[in-house]
Amino acid sequence: MSSQTPATENPTRCAVVGAGSFGTCLAILLAEKQYTVDLWARDPGVAKAINDDRWNPRYLKDFRLPEGVQATASLEQALHQKELVLSVVPSHGVREVWTQAARFIEPGALLITASKGIERGSCKLMHEVLEEIVGPEQGRRIVALSGPSFAREIAEGRPTAVTVAARDETYAIAAQAILSSPLFRCYSNADILGVELCGALKNVIAIAIGICDGMALGENARASLITRGLREITRLGTGLGANPLTFLGLSGIGDLILTCTGDLSRNRSVGLEIGRGKKVKDALQGLTQVAEGIRTAESAHRLARRHDVDMPITQGVYQVLYEGRDFRQAAADIISRQLKSEVE
Repeated sequence: MSSQTPATENPTRCAVVGAGSFGTCLAILLAEKQYTVDLWARDPGVAKAINDDRWNPRYLKDFRLPEGVQATASLEQALHQKELVLSVVPSHGVREVWTQAARFIEPGALLITASKGIERGSCKLMHEVLEEIVGPEQGRRIVALSGPSFAREIAEGRPTAVTVAARDETYAIAAQAILSSPLFRCYSNADILGVELCGALKNVIAIAIGICDGMALGENARASLITRGLREITRLGTGLGANPLTFLGLSGIGDLILTCTGDLSRNRSVGLEIGRGKKVKDALQGLTQVAEGIRTAESAHRLARRHDVDMPITQGVYQVLYEGRDFRQAAADIISRQLKSEVE
């Protein structure tokens, strides 16, 4: 990222909970804006390496972390007197981590979730899980950050635009003011439900796109699948009360395009391996980072059935991942579905 930083230190004290790729890049982003940042890492060894050597030994290894970032394995220390807290824990770990962390968060702190997923079992989105844990008063200040944003490109200082959403857009605007920079542009939104649904469900569609590309079905097929994927995400989202315009924004079509076509997409990479003939378990064994779409496929399938929403692409991915269905047959079934109007 740019070496030019403001001359004075920003007074807002920040914490980033989660030292994966995205948590690390957000810590760098804040520190380069002259915020002091405590970065929580589950592994004390990772925290020590960051403090001693100024680099994360597991993620974004070739990026130096500014002196303004201090790592800790203590949730209490990370959250002590912090006015801004970013939760960047993988979706399956959010409830566990925040059940421990909630008692340490300062009353009135702005809590931003950048985790993308749907909780297994409950089918709750991340802001709903957090609100359940921290309570309604603190829950009013929860903001969701989502959009087309590979961590590596943010760390490299490449231009990025994202959405920050909250039920009360005042809090989204507050997050926007803190996070935005010339190379990291935030747009505010009041549709936290739609923004979080987009961020979760696009990962499932990206697995389908990877399978399509792995089968060498062509760019026509890829474009069609992305478009129909957006349609089924929108169908579920609007059925749950989301704003249909959200799906045409950065957290919707923007993030969907990136995750379905970018070489850094872990979800697309899993699909590619499956589409090239690897068994699902072998494709998953090669992962070094979380591909959220794998778990989300199960939750999304359950959510669609619960609300009686037709999501054939999501259903096909679920069947391949969890029911052992042959990916070729799943693809054939999608292609041969009954003809219907495009707007259905």
